[in-house]
Amino acid sequence: MRTTIVYFDETGDDGNNQKSSDHFILTSFYMPAELWKSNFQLARDLRNELRNDYGFKIKEEMHTKQFLTNKNPYAGYEWTDEVRKDIVLRCAYTISKMEGKAINVIIDKRKILNADYQVLDRALTYNLQRIENDSNRKWNYLVITDEGRLAPMRQTARRLQVFNPIPSHYQGAYNQPLNMMIEDILEKNSSESYFIQVCDFISYFVHLYFLSTVRMRDYPRRIDEM
Repeated sequence: MRTTIVYFDETGDDGNNQKSSDHFILTSFYMPAELWKSNFQLARDLRNELRNDYGFKIKEEMHTKQFLTNKNPYAGYEWTDEVRKDIVLRCAYTISKMEGKAINVIIDKRKILNADYQVLDRALTYNLQRIENDSNRKWNYLVITDEGRLAPMRQTARRLQVFNPIPSHYQGAYNQPLNMMIEDILEKNSSESYFIQVCDFISYFVHLYFLSTVRMRDYPRRIDEM
């Protein structure tokens, strides 16, 4: 049976309040294991090009929000807005060439009525359910996430492998555990994973799209000026 590798990262605060963010986005990016090497090479080639053209250090992690707003460590490079635009476009083009799929789950906190609503738990549940459905029992999958939210994410995934209620078209719900997920969710520092950085990139642009089209708000000033 084929194995798929799934990576996760997020944008926003997963607390059930609007103090930090009024929405939360959890993004997954996944690919068959046999395509991992070719996708990795695309990312590696890009970073070599950016190093040669603009001095972007290969080991420098791409934090999309900080990059777009020209905050440290990227301010130290003293790139022009045109250079930063070119880097972003090259990143987007490289991701478009990768053989994989992305799922974005947006939790709109303004619509939460239950004080006990678990934002991260729900976002991960919806995301894993989509991946499980996509597998159609033809491949299993291994999940890797950034450090920081591992414990609650593992707890959710373990529960879903035993109890995953799906609403019935007739009445009530039926249990459909996640059967194709293997191992616990594993963690990896995002600085050591191009694909967690891919999730970060996708997630932040989904955030900007949601901000402008749903919230009808302007982009942050530094991004709007690019």
